[in-house]
Amino acid sequence: MTTIGATPVAWLALLPVLLLTATALLVMVTDLFTEGPDRDGLGWLGIAGLVVTVVASISLWNQHETGFNGTIVVDRYALFFNVLFCLAAGLTLLMSMNYLELTDIRVGDYYSLVVFATVGMSLMAAATDLIVIFLGLEVMSMAVYVLAGIWRRQLRSTEAALKYFLLGAFATGFLLFGIALLYGATGSTQLAAISSKIVASSGDQRVLLTAGMGLLLVGFAFKVAAVPFHVWAPDVYEGAPTSITAFMAVGVKAAAFAAFARVFLHYFTKLSGDWTAALWWLAVLTMTVGNVVAVRQHNIKRMLAYSSIAHAGYLLVGMIAAGENGGSAVLFYLLGYALMNLGAFAVVIAVGKRGEANEQLDDYAGVGFRQPFLGFAMSVFMLSLAGLPPLVGFAGKYFIFAAAVKAGYVGLAVIGVLNSVVSMYYYIGVLVKMYMVEGGADVPSPSTRPLVFATMLFAVIGTILLGMFPSGTYEAARQAFLSLG
Repeated sequence: MTTIGATPVAWLALLPVLLLTATALLVMVTDLFTEGPDRDGLGWLGIAGLVVTVVASISLWNQHETGFNGTIVVDRYALFFNVLFCLAAGLTLLMSMNYLELTDIRVGDYYSLVVFATVGMSLMAAATDLIVIFLGLEVMSMAVYVLAGIWRRQLRSTEAALKYFLLGAFATGFLLFGIALLYGATGSTQLAAISSKIVASSGDQRVLLTAGMGLLLVGFAFKVAAVPFHVWAPDVYEGAPTSITAFMAVGVKAAAFAAFARVFLHYFTKLSGDWTAALWWLAVLTMTVGNVVAVRQHNIKRMLAYSSIAHAGYLLVGMIAAGENGGSAVLFYLLGYALMNLGAFAVVIAVGKRGEANEQLDDYAGVGFRQPFLGFAMSVFMLSLAGLPPLVGFAGKYFIFAAAVKAGYVGLAVIGVLNSVVSMYYYIGVLVKMYMVEGGADVPSPSTRPLVFATMLFAVIGTILLGMFPSGTYEAARQAFLSLG
């Protein structure tokens, strides 16, 4: 620990963020001296920095360090999410090196922006102050806004970035107004100070607390794409470059839930009577709308967008269950969801080719026989997303719904199971196209895109192993959640 003036600075609390920031800056500076095919080296440089951050996060597992007047904390909770964010960013960079060549997106900033977005995610997971959460959210969001529109020759990419930016700015306004109300009620933006004053609050102060909490809920609900704050997701997911769609579906959602869970499941538990009912309806609407609308989609990216909305609903069930079981289930589910979704989008990239994205479900006809590995990989991801054993999607849903039952929300768990049954229709529909319908697009061999193939292989192995042997990872998730105190 060093000091600046009379204030001690716990640099250990910022180590993962500093490593990620150094990586992003190094990639950005290196880009000045590279061009053409050499830019693939930027991706490898970014991956190397992410690996170093993962190693540092694992080595800090038994540490609990706060810094900057208690606004940043390194605990197992933040470290668990650091590993998850680095995994999502690393696999995104890995599949991107082939994808950028395929789409002629020759922009070196792409790689540094992915890492900068990861910096914001890490800040959100480690923040114990509402202002720091906001700063992390903005660092992440600004990078992702640019990444969504980085395919400049595609009008739909520009449209996606504009929609995401405008609606994101609107949602950020709700979040900031909520922070302002909480500050007005308690005189602090630090979560611990706010929590300590909740019990003694009364009258106008209680009204401000409830209103501020409600506006925070709206801001977080937008970022996790919960209904009715989901309208941006299908258009943005479809229009953004596919690798960035995968990153948004996994990384942005995980970061939002990291801050969401820390605030509501740890610091705002004394107000649970005020927010549980609202989350109950959000969860039911999100699961149901996501799954029902996904049934009618003919574009694979839009289908996965509505699937992502539905999975946000399942995660909200874990939030409602709360406690050790609910919180641990949310963390485990986010990790499993990352592997399933990144793998599925890697298949979407592999099915496309230069000048032809092949994103319609009809394009997948017969792919399972013409490209057996693509068919097998997509089968694993679709069945896991549907929640079938012995894959990680089944384990994740089991932990979520079991936590809800133990917390007394049997009806909510039943609604979740019924929604999972509905989801099987469109997930298995992809497999029907791949194995039972002739025709489809001419799909290149995975060997022509070895890095996309490597991403799929990693995700397949992770999806199967975490599903068959979930106990070790679930225990890590449990320890991470309990570190919140």
